[in-house]
Amino acid sequence: MSNTVPKAFAAAVEQYAGRPALIGEDGTALSYAELDALRLRAAQALIALGVQAGDRVAVWAPNSARWVVAGLAAHCVGAALVPINTRMRGEEAAYILQRSGARVLFCIGEFLGQHYPSLLAPHRPASLETVVVLDAARGDDLDWDAFLAHAAKVDAATAQARADAVTPDDRMDIMFTSGTTGQPKGVITLHGQNLRVIREWSQRMALSELDRYLVVNPFFHAFGYKVGWLAGLIAGCAVLPHAVFDAAAVMKRIEAERISVLPGPPTLFISLLDDPQRAHTDLSSLRATITGAAAVAPALVERIRSDLGFRVVLTGYGLTETCGIVSLCDPDDSAEIIVSTCGKPIPGIELRCVDADNHSLPPGQAGEVVVRGYNVMQGYLDDPEETAKAIDADGWLHTGDIGLLDDNGYLKITDRLKDMYITGGFNCYPAEIERMISAHPAVAQVAVVGVPDARMGEVGKAFVVPRPGQTIDSGDFIAWCRDKMANYKVPRSVAVVDTLPMNASGKVLKFELRRSA
Repeated sequence: MSNTVPKAFAAAVEQYAGRPALIGEDGTALSYAELDALRLRAAQALIALGVQAGDRVAVWAPNSARWVVAGLAAHCVGAALVPINTRMRGEEAAYILQRSGARVLFCIGEFLGQHYPSLLAPHRPASLETVVVLDAARGDDLDWDAFLAHAAKVDAATAQARADAVTPDDRMDIMFTSGTTGQPKGVITLHGQNLRVIREWSQRMALSELDRYLVVNPFFHAFGYKVGWLAGLIAGCAVLPHAVFDAAAVMKRIEAERISVLPGPPTLFISLLDDPQRAHTDLSSLRATITGAAAVAPALVERIRSDLGFRVVLTGYGLTETCGIVSLCDPDDSAEIIVSTCGKPIPGIELRCVDADNHSLPPGQAGEVVVRGYNVMQGYLDDPEETAKAIDADGWLHTGDIGLLDDNGYLKITDRLKDMYITGGFNCYPAEIERMISAHPAVAQVAVVGVPDARMGEVGKAFVVPRPGQTIDSGDFIAWCRDKMANYKVPRSVAVVDTLPMNASGKVLKFELRRSA
């Protein structure tokens, strides 16, 4: 079995050479053979730029065919891929580039009213040697065609030899996830473990060359990257990247392109269900979906089936630290199981719920979810201390989530040990957000908690204590936050308070803040 990205993609090319591999939003299509030729040229160009096996190559761009080509090329030269969230500001992206030591960055040009190379420029780390602008480049940018021109300096056989040399134990990617320390940490995973997870997920979804897979989930997330375009290409699907979610535009593509597979967080389906154009759109091609990343209401799953017409609706649970997947439901599970649980651990994975002393708890009793098996990360990049906190001496990854197992081994997530909350599918870490808000000139203290929201699942609420003599206007405060951080991190509301509730050791009692919110 092909257990590296280069080998798995080569097997798909051999089997599906003439079939469509990627279809852009403008209708431009690449066959598997054409995509293979393009990823080889891009790999030659990366080698010409000096990228060695084991180096890091970053991508900071919305979903597109060129993102996929860049990702495949990075994998094929033996580099570790470093996806960066497109909602991040320049300083946030620069931190990840500096921490990862990325030598090359593939970056969008103009996007959502911003020129991304200009956002980065004041913060660009010295370790970043080359910025390639995938699309919408400006005058001095190194654009996509100019990048590909470097391929002439390296023969194709050299690039192919690099792809052939990649092993299952080589780093496939370093995906940054924030933590309670407030700074993003780089999660290291390998080709072999990721390919095994991807194949298990694809089997549950029954992905095949007959599927047309619309990937709305962002490529910087495991949902859009690993079990998104990569899973689709390995299975021989036609993969259709979609850059910016808009319910009307997505429904038009479903109808025009006869989309059969469309995973997403609950917010995606709520938007589709609530759009008035749905009644006038042919969605009959839809076959399979999987949702997660937030509490999924049973009524929503029923509407996904009845109103959107999906025949396969699954739920699951995973983390960046587990290659994206821990547990999955099975298509044969009852509707009740699918709406009330996150499924069973995938084969080869152990899962327990434990008490504060790390002792296993019986079925039905809630405790911290811990995971052990081939899907667990190799550790956090250059951070043995945080790695040791996350993975204990017996190899169990402590997720920080609270859950329980039922009598049949199905997992239910009930709460979080950590303060993390999920906004529209994006993990939000209060420590990180609070660190940024602390720079506000009028803020003395701040605490951020997640509060329920009908559309987004949860959103942030900031409790701020002003500095003496200062006043804080909620509108101005939120506007300031929007300028400093990715949109999903921005608190949607703010409460100005005299003090924050604290315990004897000075720790903020966030449960009291959640209760008051």
